[in-house]
Amino acid sequence: MSTTLIIVIVIAIVVLAIAAYAATRGRARRLEQKRVEAQEHREEANVKARQAEKARLEAKEQSELARAQQEEAEQLRSRADELDPDTEEARR
Repeated sequence: MSTTLIIVIVIAIVVLAIAAYAATRGRARRLEQKRVEAQEHREEANVKARQAEKARLEAKEQSELARAQQEEAEQLRSRADELDPDTEEARR
């Protein structure tokens, strides 16, 4: 083999090794970017889940308060009917 051919083969091997290394590094960089993006999505999902749970609890509390106020209104209405001389219940 000639010296030129050996040099060309060595250069080709070095170029292929560099290309393989660059491809591996690029793939690793893309994977890391995807990991970071996935973590950001998980964090956002956790925040939204906490907000939704807080809203659900507030709505439940509001519903219970409304129910209590409705019961109080019914009791007051019933008492008013008992006291009002113009209603059937007061005449009994």
